[in-house]
Amino acid sequence: MTTGRKTTTVFLTILCGLVLTILGLTEQWPLWAWPTLMVVLVVAPAVAFKVAALRRSSVPVAFEEHLTAPPIERTEQHVSRVAMPSQWADYDFLFSATVRWYAPDASGHGRVLNPAGLAVEAVLDRARAITEQREPGRVSLVQHELSGALSSLLPDSTNQLQAMAEDVRLTLHEHDQERLDSLAGVRKDQAVWEHQRKYEQSKRTYLGEDVLKDTGSAVVWWLAKNDEQVERTVEDLGLLARLTSAVNDTDVPERLRDLIAEPREEQGGTEPSDWRAAAFERAPTAADHLAEALNALGFEDGDTQRRLLAKQIADAIRDQDQQETADDLVRRFDPPAAFTPDNGEPQDSTGGATRPTPGT
Repeated sequence: MTTGRKTTTVFLTILCGLVLTILGLTEQWPLWAWPTLMVVLVVAPAVAFKVAALRRSSVPVAFEEHLTAPPIERTEQHVSRVAMPSQWADYDFLFSATVRWYAPDASGHGRVLNPAGLAVEAVLDRARAITEQREPGRVSLVQHELSGALSSLLPDSTNQLQAMAEDVRLTLHEHDQERLDSLAGVRKDQAVWEHQRKYEQSKRTYLGEDVLKDTGSAVVWWLAKNDEQVERTVEDLGLLARLTSAVNDTDVPERLRDLIAEPREEQGGTEPSDWRAAAFERAPTAADHLAEALNALGFEDGDTQRRLLAKQIADAIRDQDQQETADDLVRRFDPPAAFTPDNGEPQDSTGGATRPTPGT
């Protein structure tokens, strides 16, 4: 580098000398100016070399070169379907993710020989702290929660590296998912059944303890049902008295027996026309009173509403510990369905042959 500077200085000196010589000849300098020009051309290079030497001596010969910090080395490890505990015993989450980490001082003392294992352990510990507090039925929600919680670089327990996770996926075993779906269906069906049972209990309580607790309550209820038709309600007083007596398994009060119509006989004989007339040859039962009331209300034999209403009344009576009366009403209005076997002989639901009805 020093030789190059000397060569450059000599070259510039010669060039300047030529320029000044041409300028002196052109301007016709006096004779005394030429010796001065020669002295300047000789002295100027020497002064230049001296100044350069002084400047070089002021700069340290040895200096340290500025080096940039080495780039942080990042690595990754993929984990797949690692079992993680949930809030429910024996229902594990399956955790999959890509674990990333870096060591702040990878070249320092105590360098980790297996950073992947340490980073995976740190991420799994963070994930397990969340999953063991969550229900397995919310697997998709827990997956998004883990994605956010594991997205930050945090130090491990030894503070030797920092780790995070991305591409987090959380699933369940196929059989566990099927069991959870089945349990959810059962819970929904049970909730519907509970609502239906409470509705039926409420309806029976309403009929047995409010509407039909006595004849007066039944009259008020029937009056409201018939849009305040007083005359029709008065005509049905006897039937309502029978109905309330059947529900409460009591006799018709003495003051209301005159309202009950006498049985009618067929013309030309004293035989009762049907079971309704035959019932008056003996003491009327709760089923007899209920039959007359249902007929007056317009619920004829074979009507589905007649059978359902009679069954609800029987259930209300059963709640009042009147088992025999309730069973009598069920046998009368809601008998077991009959079927015809291969031999063509009618049988009841118990498998016995049904007895033919008189007159058939």
